[in-house]
Amino acid sequence: MNSFYSKNELDKIGFSKVGDNVLISRFARFYGPEKMQIGSNVRIDDFCILSGDIILHDFIHISAFCALYGKFGIEIDDYSGLSPRCTVFSATDDFSGDFLVGPMVNSGLTNVKGGKVMINKYSQVGAGSVVLPGITVREGVAVGAMSLVNKTLDEWSVFAGIPCKFVKKRTKKLLELI
Repeated sequence: MNSFYSKNELDKIGFSKVGDNVLISRFARFYGPEKMQIGSNVRIDDFCILSGDIILHDFIHISAFCALYGKFGIEIDDYSGLSPRCTVFSATDDFSGDFLVGPMVNSGLTNVKGGKVMINKYSQVGAGSVVLPGITVREGVAVGAMSLVNKTLDEWSVFAGIPCKFVKKRTKKLLELI
């Protein structure tokens, strides 16, 4: 037995859609798989957590220890990925003190806000980075390790830092490889 689910086992998890050549670690966890779509040529490594409305298109790699919290939706487009220990949030609690926080509190006493996160084609989010709700990582973006993505990022650029800042333009040469 290898560490990835078989096609039959994947079908039994209950995803909304599963493409071909999908490798998902038996140590990954899914909450609400019926709301998740997984394209073809997708790999999800050990100890990842995926929860909520998530769409993974084709040729996606989610590295070990990543967490995707998709209450308001997360979509990752073709040829993109998350390096180890990335966290993507589509929702956040209100920490002002005017509301309670946490999943076990009556929702009438909380103030959860957020928005869909979109990671466009040919983009990579570096190890240990955090992406906040409502953000779009536009086509061809590379985010450096340990970055905080708190704004929409312009296409074909490199960003890094806390919060992330523009570093330089990124070449499109990789498009010749496809």
